[in-house]
Amino acid sequence: MNAHPASFPGDESLLLKNEQLSHELQRRIEQLAAINTVATAVSQTLDLETALDTALNAVLKVIPVQAAGISLLDEQANELVLRAQQGWKFDFVSQPMRIPLGKGMSGMVVRNDEVMITGEVSNDPRLHVPEFAQEGVQAMALVPMHARGRVVGILSVMNYASYEFGAGEIDMLRAIADQVGIALDNARQYEHAHEQSSRLGAVLHSSGDAIIATDSYGSINLVNATAEALFDISADDLIGTQLRNASLPARLREGLRRAMDLGGGGNVVFEATLEDGRFLAAIVSPVYAGQRLEKNQHAEGWVMVVRDMTFLREAEQSRINFIRAAAHDLRNPLATTVNALRMLHNDLGGLSEMHEEVIDLAQQSINRMQDLIDDLLNLERIESGVGVRSDPVDVRELVERGIVDTGPGFVERGQSLNVDVPDYLPYILGDMHWLHRALINLLSNANKYTPPSGTITVRAYAREYDVYLEVQDNGPGVSPEAQTRLFERFYRAAATSRDVKGTGLGLSIVKSVAEQHGGRVFVQSSPGQGSTFGMIFPLPPDDEIERRIKANKA
Repeated sequence: MNAHPASFPGDESLLLKNEQLSHELQRRIEQLAAINTVATAVSQTLDLETALDTALNAVLKVIPVQAAGISLLDEQANELVLRAQQGWKFDFVSQPMRIPLGKGMSGMVVRNDEVMITGEVSNDPRLHVPEFAQEGVQAMALVPMHARGRVVGILSVMNYASYEFGAGEIDMLRAIADQVGIALDNARQYEHAHEQSSRLGAVLHSSGDAIIATDSYGSINLVNATAEALFDISADDLIGTQLRNASLPARLREGLRRAMDLGGGGNVVFEATLEDGRFLAAIVSPVYAGQRLEKNQHAEGWVMVVRDMTFLREAEQSRINFIRAAAHDLRNPLATTVNALRMLHNDLGGLSEMHEEVIDLAQQSINRMQDLIDDLLNLERIESGVGVRSDPVDVRELVERGIVDTGPGFVERGQSLNVDVPDYLPYILGDMHWLHRALINLLSNANKYTPPSGTITVRAYAREYDVYLEVQDNGPGVSPEAQTRLFERFYRAAATSRDVKGTGLGLSIVKSVAEQHGGRVFVQSSPGQGSTFGMIFPLPPDDEIERRIKANKA
């Protein structure tokens, strides 16, 4: 007698449930595999057109329909644009089908951010493009694609026979659409970045200025054609080289290195005369990744724009020679005119108020012209080097003298004057008279251009082999295009010189004094952010300072 296994109530129901769960699990696995297939396919390229075709191929392999299309959002035009199609009867891509947002079925999908399922659409009143009716679509699913938390386009799948999209297929289409949306958004971002890079490259290489860029470590990563021609060197020989080791003129290379060392958030402008007589003006600008959030944020790199100003320097020298001769010729006649006005005023006596005013205006005009002539002759004296001393100069004492002489002007305008000088600073070699004059010019410049109740800071410090002396203000700042000309004679930036009196020679004297002492000038400024004008002087050997001090005491 054969034994049979015992049967319990509910076994058949349990087996049925297990079988249903097994089928559901298998369906889920197949869906995930399909989603993974699409994601893998579209993530293998950053070329937008390739990504579009790859996405449609992958979708049609996992969804049993006959046609598919992808429309992408054109945010500037506020439209959905059909960018790719497969299996369609008619071409709607060559002259892209465009649907304004909010119009038609596609517009509703974007606005509501929901999947739309349709049957036969030829007579559907929601159809915005009448020509689409000729496709003869009998079933269609329009699925929004997402990337970065927003709708970026629509994935549409279509069949030319009746077809009912199941709930599982709709879920799978949602997941696939988002995978495709992310991949296509990445491809669009890459395409946009590539276009921007190509456009920027074209601008850089067609520029008439020499442009050199470095990374944050000072390694050169870009050299344009003008730089190659100006320095007679191949870009291949410079790219990847540290700036300090680059085959550039030594004076320019040193100036660029110093400008980068200054740091700060604005441009640094300086000039350099090369050994062959060429005169160059350079602007060094920090580059930040994204928006600069912190004042002391480190630059991600540097861009240096260098312009050959030799022809302007030669023209400037011719003008200087003419003005210098004219200044000498005018000095004696002006003195005679001043004496004549004084004699006229004293001899006539009892002048009316109007006559007194006329004579006073004449004297003021002559005084301004006398100031101009004095500045021109000062420039001549400092540039000639005749009588310029080379004595040990205590920079702290220099700053103190400058503050004492200009202090009343700051008090009169209600400005705050801060001093940032360490307890010890090494001596420099120079002429205290001319260095004092240069510092006075920088302080007076800050006094004139800083608004009442503004703040001016005098700063001195040593860095490596140099001493820096600078004056910082919180005035209107100077535009980058004007910065390269600030130290020219008679140049005054148009946007900042209204109602400010001066001869236009103050900064030229500063530059001449610095260069006569083996140094150079610089400016850091941004419109609306104030300016920093400074001088850099080389540090002499310690034994040289000691020798000069002993010689002066002897």
